[in-house]
Amino acid sequence: MPRIPSTNEDIARSKTTRGLPREVDYGKASMTEYIQALDNFHRVFAIRPGEHVVMLTDPLLDPRVIQVVQGVCKARGATFISYMGESTRYVEVPDEARALLERADFVVSTWFASVFDPFCQRLRREKGQRWVKITFFRNVDLWNTPQARFPIEIVGELIRATSRLYPETGPFELKITDRRGTDFRVPFSADMRERMKKDNRWRGRNYADEAGCYVHYMPTHGPNIYDPIMFGNDPDYKVGINGVIRAQWGVGFEKPFADPPAVEFRDDRVVAVHGESEEAQVLREFLIGGTLEELGCGHNPKAPRFDIYPAGPNSPGALHFGINGPKTSEYLRRVMPNWEEPHVHMDLVTFDSTVTAGNKTLIDEGYLLSLADPAVIECARRYGDPVELLEQFPV
Repeated sequence: MPRIPSTNEDIARSKTTRGLPREVDYGKASMTEYIQALDNFHRVFAIRPGEHVVMLTDPLLDPRVIQVVQGVCKARGATFISYMGESTRYVEVPDEARALLERADFVVSTWFASVFDPFCQRLRREKGQRWVKITFFRNVDLWNTPQARFPIEIVGELIRATSRLYPETGPFELKITDRRGTDFRVPFSADMRERMKKDNRWRGRNYADEAGCYVHYMPTHGPNIYDPIMFGNDPDYKVGINGVIRAQWGVGFEKPFADPPAVEFRDDRVVAVHGESEEAQVLREFLIGGTLEELGCGHNPKAPRFDIYPAGPNSPGALHFGINGPKTSEYLRRVMPNWEEPHVHMDLVTFDSTVTAGNKTLIDEGYLLSLADPAVIECARRYGDPVELLEQFPV
């Protein structure tokens, strides 16, 4: 197993470290590399002739992103309309945008509401709308990056290999531990696992070509290893999440934590934040009473390991614990006033966790074991050197 950069010292040395919004120099890809990125884009945006495309945007989105989606529509004989909201932070679609969405066959969105709003879920489920969330495509210059040109087929194979690491039958416990003292447990029912595996993202389907699909572009954000979607987003469902997270870092903080706070869950809610550091006080002010909205794991080996802005890391084996607090954080509103996430949200991050599902290991001290799956390696071989593609993480 290769050494996976994971320490605070590794983070400090990295040229791509980012926990707060700042300008990023994406460099310039060769023409060969750029065409690879464009091919990925066109295959994800599987817009068909005669379809109606609606794009939900925000004032901070690179206007060229809107233009390229409109360009695809024109090239394929599809109609296009865009609606600019006040920000990305909607948790519910406003009434004036609902009428526009009702007409859509294909939706491209920057809004947080895309996944959580029952209205959006119903449109996918009942009308078969296909959705692309572009949290990680806010600037056309991203086409110059390694993660943009990384073969999407490998991402899909890697996700399917991770899915195979879960127990095949019965209930089980998802357990997360690390060297700082994290001990976090999520009970899974058999129904939760089955619902999870039916999702297009867990099937490794990262193109928006299936009725009712929801995909990310760029396809860096892997499917969540825990998500309320797994029990139908039922607010009355009791999962039984318990334990403590001692994260290395969090979105909204300039540096990793020197003295990691301990965020304690009991019966699905945050009941305490232990610690005397300034970071512990910040988290304590708005996370008490909060719930775990997602537990994400990256699946793109070329996503920068320590770039956690705006929504956690996308490197394989790196985790983000997405917690929604009951009130907004004044701290986050000060340091990230134009953040793409609502200010009730906190992504706590670890790079060195071990994750087990029942008696099976998914991640070993930050190394996603599906990277070594024979089917993943064979898929990677079609595109180049599997070692370079799967184990040379940009830092």
